[in-house]
Amino acid sequence: QVQLVESGGGLVQAGGSLRLSCAASGLTFSNYHMGWFRQAPGKEREPVAAISVAGGTTYYTNSVKGRFTISRDNAKSTVYLQMNSLKPEDTAIYYCAANQYYTTLSAGPYNYWGQGTQVTVSS
Repeated sequence: QVQLVESGGGLVQAGGSLRLSCAASGLTFSNYHMGWFRQAPGKEREPVAAISVAGGTTYYTNSVKGRFTISRDNAKSTVYLQMNSLKPEDTAIYYCAANQYYTTLSAGPYNYWGQGTQVTVSS
């Protein structure tokens, strides 16, 4: 049974930092491209970042470029999202996701999803 479990969310002031983690089990993690997505209240889910199986390729949505960094540790079956210079508009539930085929910001190929972790940025 595949499980993706996010952690590291919380309440932070604008300008602060958080590091999200997503621990995977039940799959061969090093074979999966990973992504982070987020959904704010009343809004559609949007992509945040994606990383290739070996970590050599990363993509970011424009609004987080230069502030967020996605990384992975295949030995620990974990993907991370380092979030710096946080803004109130970053407030959302953050989800990690896995797929075997593409490094992509598109949600379509992702077939495994975590339950999410709440990030709240106060102004």
